[in-house]
Amino acid sequence: MNWSNWIRFRWDLTQLPKFDAELPEHYEIGPATAEDETELRKVISSSFVLDPTWNPATQEVMEAIEPWLERAFTSPTSTCLALRHGLRIIGAAVVSQSPGAEIHLSPGPCVSMEYRNRGFGTRLLEQSLTKLREAGLKEAIGIAHENAPVTKFLYPKFNGTPSPYDPAPVLAA
Repeated sequence: MNWSNWIRFRWDLTQLPKFDAELPEHYEIGPATAEDETELRKVISSSFVLDPTWNPATQEVMEAIEPWLERAFTSPTSTCLALRHGLRIIGAAVVSQSPGAEIHLSPGPCVSMEYRNRGFGTRLLEQSLTKLREAGLKEAIGIAHENAPVTKFLYPKFNGTPSPYDPAPVLAA
């Protein structure tokens, strides 16, 4: 995968602002269950496939996301948050609580197209960062494509510090 157009965001979890976790009535964010996996995969994949920002790299992105989704349902240090509107899942975020993880938000907040621009991505990011802080992490890391809405609007809102992303491991000299 070509990572040259990707940005790494870092958050200092010790300096997070106090969040207003209010959601409108009939909406809630909570841990996903194994029974939610199929629906969560649909929400996450459609949030990329239906977003024109991702069209040129959709196949590559989906291949990168697949291992993250697998870990969300099999690793004890990963969890998936589900945003529900009544019984319907309309958003999700995968969070790796492993202190040594290269990426903690993988992928970041994903919201169904018809529910975007209502603050739900903000609430999913708040919950994700809070969950990481509660797990004892001091820093969180997420990545996003340079043209993605989260890069322009959401991640900076929470004082995410951007830098170029290079997934190549650092080799000792």
